[in-house]
Amino acid sequence: MTWASIILALVTLQRLGELVLARHNTSRLLERGAIEIGAAHYPLLVLLHAAWLISLWIFGWDHAVYWPALAGFAALQGLRLWVLASLGSRWTTRIIVLPGVPLIASGPYRYVSHPNYAIVAGEIALLPLALNLPWLALLFSALNGLVLVVRIRAEARALAAFSGPLASSP
Repeated sequence: MTWASIILALVTLQRLGELVLARHNTSRLLERGAIEIGAAHYPLLVLLHAAWLISLWIFGWDHAVYWPALAGFAALQGLRLWVLASLGSRWTTRIIVLPGVPLIASGPYRYVSHPNYAIVAGEIALLPLALNLPWLALLFSALNGLVLVVRIRAEARALAAFSGPLASSP
């Protein structure tokens, strides 16, 4: 087993675990009266991330690892955990809004309005670079940028329309 395949296995398991957590949180939020916004573009987001991971497996499973890029990717995992901890039960992969409930303004949300999207953009670039696949980094970064234009606009409209004032904790 190569270092690249071990890294890809860990990232795959992480992403699958996050999907389970997101599905759980989504169900709980909907039970509380939350509303999903932008469901039409969600399959595109899932397709993009699945294609990214599958491409990494196809083209990079046996590559040498460029450790500085992997260190950057690992640092982003700490930031990802900060986002998840800050949102708590409100973290999901979908745009789910609880009408009238204050927005989170603690953790990284104190500094950046969409920290998870910035982290994911970095991940999409850094993991292919860590596997010496710069063309995959460029391709998926561009595709992610296009999807994020749609996603962030939908989320901003949803949060402005349905959420209450800022809150310091979930």
